[in-house]
Amino acid sequence: QVQLVESGGGLVQPGDSLRLSCAASGRTFSGYNMGWFRQAPGKEREFLSAISWRAGGSTLYAESVKGRFTISRDNAKNAVYLQMNSLKPDDTAVYYCAAEWASPAFLTRDSSKYDYWGQGTQVTVSS
Repeated sequence: QVQLVESGGGLVQPGDSLRLSCAASGRTFSGYNMGWFRQAPGKEREFLSAISWRAGGSTLYAESVKGRFTISRDNAKNAVYLQMNSLKPDDTAVYYCAAEWASPAFLTRDSSKYDYWGQGTQVTVSS
């Protein structure tokens, strides 16, 4: 079992930055690829980014956030982060982190492949 807890959400203005954190506990964190997803009201859950468990490993981004969002992780702290810059009102959603027990060579956008999920943190971008 892996427990995930997101934090760092809040209300920001368009153009602002925000850094989300996801703290993991339980089984060995370093063996899990990690992903970030979001879900806006009335919309399906959307993949944002993923990072392999291997230190210095690969990352994957959705086109909608590439160049604005950056994923990173610190295996020593059992944490994964999502740095979000140039936020837009369309970024308003509940943001989730997720863990997938998989090879570091294969990152996925498919939410059904992830084994564990956090409870989510709300991000609201509004002037």
